[in-house]
Amino acid sequence: MRKKILVVGPMLSRSGYGEQTRFALRALRTKEAYLEIFLENIAWGKTGHIAEDTEFRRWMDTQLLRTAIYKQQNRPFDISLQVTIPNEWKRLAPVNIGYTAGIETTKVAPVWLANGNDMDKIIVVSNHSKHVYETTTAATAEAEEVNTGKKTPNYACTTPIEVVNYAVRHVDPEPIKGLELDYDFNLLTVAQWGPRKNLTNTIKWFVEEFKEEEVGLVIKTNLMKDSMFDRELTAHSLRGLLQPHADRKCKVYLLHGSLSDGNMAYLYQHKKIKGMVSLSHGEGFGLPLFEAASCGLPLITTNWSGQSDFINMPNKKGRVRPHVCNVKYHLQPVQKEAVWPGVVQKDSMWAFPIESSAKDAMRNLYKNYPRCKSTAKRLEKWINKNFSEEQLYQEFVDLIYKQDPAATEWLEKLSMMESL
Repeated sequence: MRKKILVVGPMLSRSGYGEQTRFALRALRTKEAYLEIFLENIAWGKTGHIAEDTEFRRWMDTQLLRTAIYKQQNRPFDISLQVTIPNEWKRLAPVNIGYTAGIETTKVAPVWLANGNDMDKIIVVSNHSKHVYETTTAATAEAEEVNTGKKTPNYACTTPIEVVNYAVRHVDPEPIKGLELDYDFNLLTVAQWGPRKNLTNTIKWFVEEFKEEEVGLVIKTNLMKDSMFDRELTAHSLRGLLQPHADRKCKVYLLHGSLSDGNMAYLYQHKKIKGMVSLSHGEGFGLPLFEAASCGLPLITTNWSGQSDFINMPNKKGRVRPHVCNVKYHLQPVQKEAVWPGVVQKDSMWAFPIESSAKDAMRNLYKNYPRCKSTAKRLEKWINKNFSEEQLYQEFVDLIYKQDPAATEWLEKLSMMESL
């Protein structure tokens, strides 16, 4: 009998957690011989939905309908996999697994500890998230065990926490209509416009550094959704930021709206886009950076939080170091406007990139592009070797349900016979 697994997550959302849910589904689908997959979609903020008509999207739609019918019959599941922030984890099956991007700061919320201890296993996407989750403790006044209400000193998460990074996905580039870049040297940044991504400083520091030069910055961003109204608000914010620099020679381009995976691959491989810059305060993993690095695009970023898992690699002498244009930073308390009760703690910290270092890194890439590109190509080769789909999907599924090898072989043969 195949194990019935219920996957709960924003699988239709164009968001980080949406991508994470779809990674989990791709992994689970490689083992459908012994896992029967059911889906329950949840909303994630005010983000838009993926719209591509693909086999994968049609499969999700079919499974969502099938699951709704199954649940109406009050039939049970063997395993639940809940892809969201730990605040929302619940016991839905005999075995419950929480799968989260983790945290971009230095501390998780007390409710994460309580709900984490109600899970049988926790999976996170980076070693930064694992370290923060495992080392956070809360005073008894801050946390209660969710089922019993029992309070204990130095409350902490005791559920096993495992790390599975994202896998490299090779996608054919799809040109973006209307994208015309005036200059041969451009940087790219991909970030939602909000406090954590530090996009305002990214744009401001770029313009100040290249005000008198033929350099461009391509910005893929939005405020919340991909609607026309959101585009107007985003463009208005950008115009206001650039107004003091109206006489600049450097160019700034706004990309807004839904872009396919192929469109993003086109950006990463565009002959006029020479590097990607991310000056965010923290990342659970940093998927756009990872995708860009896997295409050989030089990166400008800090060696802090989730991206540290894939930007650090050994050089020829065996010394591990970041293979990027490194930006120095200070760890400081999160800004007041970034506090999110139950998620981003007001007493936690994250990285604040140093302005002079960020500008130096951008200048370094511009002046020494061939050397930086060579470094990026080495990182690309290492990432493609160590973050393959086959390897990461297997790691993930083994954490969900590790089947006996003999039984797996038998089920796979049976499945092949049934399909004939």
